[in-house]
Amino acid sequence: MSNYQIDHIDQKILSFLVKNARMPFLEIARECNVSGAAIHQRVKRLEANGVITGSRLLVKPQALGLNVCAFVSVSLSEANKYPEVIESFRMISEIVECHFVTGKHTLLIKLYCFNHDHLMEILLNTIQKIPYIQQTETQISLDQAIERQVWVKEYQNTSFFAGVRNKKEDND
Repeated sequence: MSNYQIDHIDQKILSFLVKNARMPFLEIARECNVSGAAIHQRVKRLEANGVITGSRLLVKPQALGLNVCAFVSVSLSEANKYPEVIESFRMISEIVECHFVTGKHTLLIKLYCFNHDHLMEILLNTIQKIPYIQQTETQISLDQAIERQVWVKEYQNTSFFAGVRNKKEDND
């Protein structure tokens, strides 16, 4: 991503699109007090600069019968084999996220299964059979209390940065 500077209109546009990616540009234009063409140009610029990387339709896994969400921490026997393991994970449709993490384990994956038997099948007969996987530790999600896209606002106005500014001002 380049050094593109997001202004307050870009932030407003992003906040609307994060809430509803299908919101018409003319409606966003009315909310931002600019023309529809200006919104279109700004969205194209945000895409070109890598700020917006796409839009997608979100489907509730439970609507498809995927009633078990699990997080699996994975330890590798050889850390440099990370790319090979990731390629194997790409072939497992139940895996929806994979993160390279710090701490005791190397990778953290999120997956959805129909039931506990399906989860056990994926763990024992698929994931744990991948070369270089040394150990797994599974946590089953009982409830997803928060689900949202990244928040869009001026970072300087958040409570974290306000505290940093106040400390800096105290030291000046």
